[in-house]
Amino acid sequence: MSRIFGPIDQVCWVVPNIRASMEHWANTLGIGPWFFMPNLKPGDFTYRGTPSEVEISLAVAYSGKLQLELIQQHNDAPSMYKDSIDAGTTPGQHHLGFFRRDYDARLEEAVAAGYEVGHSGTLGGGSIRFAYLATEREPGMIAELVELTDPSEASFVMMHRAALDWDGTDPIQTVPG
Repeated sequence: MSRIFGPIDQVCWVVPNIRASMEHWANTLGIGPWFFMPNLKPGDFTYRGTPSEVEISLAVAYSGKLQLELIQQHNDAPSMYKDSIDAGTTPGQHHLGFFRRDYDARLEEAVAAGYEVGHSGTLGGGSIRFAYLATEREPGMIAELVELTDPSEASFVMMHRAALDWDGTDPIQTVPG
């Protein structure tokens, strides 16, 4: 567990072909179902303090209590995903996610401790805030802070329950972002 952010809730990989990656995880590793959110444009997205029009697709599945996430960036907009692509560290682990109800206090504490916000934005029509902290001294070591709200927690619980009983059918389920 992180002294700063608490327990790890998610591990994410940035991938060049999200559909192929979901199929690999489902068919080779038996992990699914994947909840696929195509063609998202996060709201209020900034990269190192400057607005950016990033376009991504993401997918979420569970293995036990750990959320697994895949992200594919579709354009060349500045982002920490693009930084990893340009550095040649993708496909590969990109970040660790920490879901917190005390998002504002945790983010304020991290910034006061010297962490820089690499990029941030919202999903779900603005209902879920996220911030990626520039902790990437090694590939895969970015910390993402995600605001845990009642609606986001309900979605995560639904996805987790689907994984518990998953029999291998319908490995990719498209859902609105």
